[in-house]
Amino acid sequence: MAAIGALSAGPATADSVSIGIRTDSLSLGVNIGEPPRLVAVPGVPVYYAPTVAHNYFFYGGRYYLFHNGGWYFSAFHNGPWTVVAMQSVPQPILTVPVEYYRVPPGNWKNKHGPPPWAAAKGHGKDKNKKKKKWKDDD
Repeated sequence: MAAIGALSAGPATADSVSIGIRTDSLSLGVNIGEPPRLVAVPGVPVYYAPTVAHNYFFYGGRYYLFHNGGWYFSAFHNGPWTVVAMQSVPQPILTVPVEYYRVPPGNWKNKHGPPPWAAAKGHGKDKNKKKKKWKDDD
């Protein structure tokens, strides 16, 4: 009987609640469209998109862009993009040779091999050490 009384009570009302969430995601004006074809970069467990007009890489389930001097990542091929500090960019991404950058910075246009920051992250410091085995290489 108590259950029937509870069912006949008027509808419950709730106040309107709005929650704002701030993220560091942003739109870069980079429109990839359909997921691009990815091609392996030799020597590192990274993929790049030769048909995309941007410095676009894929590694470890995330997409990375080097755009206007900064690094960005996303879980989706077309963003939204989140700013990432160079120190937090995975080492394999930082060691991608310059020739796989679609838009290399001006002073890199005629260079080959890893970009200058690769050494800053420890790559190439000791040439006598064995080649780095990436955890994704199996």
